[in-house]
Formats: sequence, structure tokens, C-alpha cells
Amino acid sequence: MVAMTAAAAGACQGEESSAGPGWQEPSSYTYVLQSSCGERPLIGRFRITVDGGEVTKAEGIGEADRRSLESTELRPPTLGQLLAELAEARRTGADVAELITDPADGHPTKIIIDPVKRAIDDEACYTVSEYTT
Repeated sequence: MVAMTAAAAGACQGEESSAGPGWQEPSSYTYVLQSSCGERPLIGRFRITVDGGEVTKAEGIGEADRRSLESTELRPPTLGQLLAELAEARRTGADVAELITDPADGHPTKIIIDPVKRAIDDEACYTVSEYTT
């Protein structure tokens, strides 16, 4: 795996910040995010709409997911923000910082981060599905 700088991943411009070969984060898209692992405020499955590079709509898919969204002021991340989180984990030497991309277009499909192997509940697991531009 090639490490990316957080700034490059956040910008999602150029080859270094691409998730897979040739992929660059578009300014508008939708996807479903399954956020699991660890203890974080936003756990569940969410349909995300990004427009102009910003999350403009987030819907919990199930009742528990809707409650999770309502119980926090956090907005689910864009794919660029997920890649920036991964880049930061790599930069700071996380024990696990894995990225799986779609073989067709290179967008991220799974990100797993475990900053400290022996720590409990610090992991972040993201699965991306239903990605459309």
C-alpha cells in the first residue's frame, strides 16, 4: 500500500490521492456507508449524498441508523474525508490502515483502521456500497 499525505487525500486531486488507479473523488455522488467497529458516535448504515464536495444529505437506512444520526451533530464523511482519515492513520503509524478499491473504477469500497493493535474500541471499519456518480 502506498501512503498518502492527509492533505493529498483530503484534496483528492492527482495520482497520489486517488484511491485506486485513475479514481478521483467527483464533486457530486451518492453512496451507502456501513460504519462499524470501535466506539464512535456514528455507527450504522447510511445513504450519503455529496454535492459540491460536501455532504448535503444523510439518511439512516434502518431505525437504529436514523437514531444514530439524530443523536450526534456529526455528519457522515465524504469519500475524500474517509481517504484523509486513512492517510492520517498511515502517517501516524497505525497498526492497520487498509484500503480496498473497486476494480472497475478505483473508488474505495472498504477502509479498515486500527491505530493501536492492543487498544480496545479504537478501530474504524467502513464499507462503501451503492456508489453512483
